[in-house]
Amino acid sequence: MQGYRAPRWLPGGNLQTIWAARAARRHHGPAPRFERERWATPDGDFIDVDHLAPQPDATQRHLVPGAAQRHLVMFHGLEGSSQSQYAQAFASVVQGRGWAFSVPHFRGCSGELNRAPRAYHSGDFEEIGWILQRLRALHGAPLLVVGISLGGNALLRWAQEAGESAAATAAAVAAVCSPIDLAASGAAIDRGLSWLVYSRMFLATMKPKALAKWQQHPGLFDRERLAAARTLYEFDNVFTAPLHGFRDTPDYWARASARPHLARIRIPALVLNTGNDPFVPAASLPGPAHVGPCVTLWRPAQGGHVGFPRGAFPADVQAMPQAVADWLAAQA
Repeated sequence: MQGYRAPRWLPGGNLQTIWAARAARRHHGPAPRFERERWATPDGDFIDVDHLAPQPDATQRHLVPGAAQRHLVMFHGLEGSSQSQYAQAFASVVQGRGWAFSVPHFRGCSGELNRAPRAYHSGDFEEIGWILQRLRALHGAPLLVVGISLGGNALLRWAQEAGESAAATAAAVAAVCSPIDLAASGAAIDRGLSWLVYSRMFLATMKPKALAKWQQHPGLFDRERLAAARTLYEFDNVFTAPLHGFRDTPDYWARASARPHLARIRIPALVLNTGNDPFVPAASLPGPAHVGPCVTLWRPAQGGHVGFPRGAFPADVQAMPQAVADWLAAQA
């Protein structure tokens, strides 16, 4: 992945991001099938977890030695799900290896609004920990875990808070294109072309969900201010920060960011970011001096934001999942 180069016909981080999400092949062969399981949460809410269903011809596939004992868990990005292109690509890759694969959905991201007066956020490490402990108990062995974008930052925050105890739950973790300096990424996505393309796209689904939550819990936040929000900063200031125990957006972004605590991680951790991510500025990323011995940094120059398209037109998005799965397996 360090030497990744995008196809010459897809120059620039924006094209590599958008093409991968909208037009590239996510899998080879039939689309992966998921089986959904609903879990009751300790606070009386629910989350939905999608597990990769066995292939009909499972007895015919080639299994990597020892692969049957591996279980990859993927935490999706902002407004993502098991239908996101990266989730489908990971499912296709691990299915060929005979691994188990699960995609827990953050609250409100599985197609049904959750019940509690909360949603999810970039530093939701307590929710991550509860999910991983339950999956670990079901699987019977330490997990391999990957987090995409927002999910990667939250995953790193869990590893940081768990410290030495994380090894009992996860053999290794990986964060892909994660905004580990939330203030820097928040400023980048809320201006210029990134605001026009990405921030508005996220708000187009986040605001209706938040307003539906206001209908569930009238008076939960300032409805007029949220309806008027035009940036993620404004949305987080009205909704995300106060609903999840933060004073305001700057407090949320500062306390939820994984970058200041990377030296605290005590299990193998991969932090993969590209040099041309449209809203994770390269200048905000850590160097070797900012991380501890358990952290590996991958910094390919290209790839966009969770893009990494590969090959001739229309390209596929298998390169990143294959490289990350290889790295995780090597740590286990």
